[in-house]
Amino acid sequence: MNNALPASQLRAEIAAHLPALRARALRLCRNGADANDLLQDVMERALRFEASWQPGSNLRAWLHQILFSVFVTRTRSRRRERKALEWLTTDPCAWTRPDAPPVMRALTARVVGAIEGLPAPFADAVKLVDLGELTYREAAEALDVPVGTIMSRLSRGRRLLAAALDEPRLAAA
Repeated sequence: MNNALPASQLRAEIAAHLPALRARALRLCRNGADANDLLQDVMERALRFEASWQPGSNLRAWLHQILFSVFVTRTRSRRRERKALEWLTTDPCAWTRPDAPPVMRALTARVVGAIEGLPAPFADAVKLVDLGELTYREAAEALDVPVGTIMSRLSRGRRLLAAALDEPRLAAA
């Protein structure tokens, strides 16, 4: 760590920000115990990644960003847990059953025609990513093009497809 603060000095500066971090944690969590848990996770992460802090940059902003990131991650995790528990309360054996089959197993002739009507590069991207469920990287390897090209073709292909499928609606209006 060239030009870096000694670890003890950095930790002392981090400790000086604890009251403001705790106040923000309380505002976010609205519960003292949750705020303390959040603050503990923030301090653990800040100390674990203290080498990534750039000396001369805004330590307060860095710490508050860590706090907000940890808060958002916890909130999302709790939401997923809550959904899973709600699902299990309605059907305790739900986790043992396979997922339901998709409602629609095949594309309509109109959609197939619209996809076939796309220029080949766009149709290929839509077929591989949207229908074949390949990742952008896998589709790029299959077509031997850069990932950015796949993303561009997919975006344009989707817009062209939406426009092609919207035409009958526009004509009827």
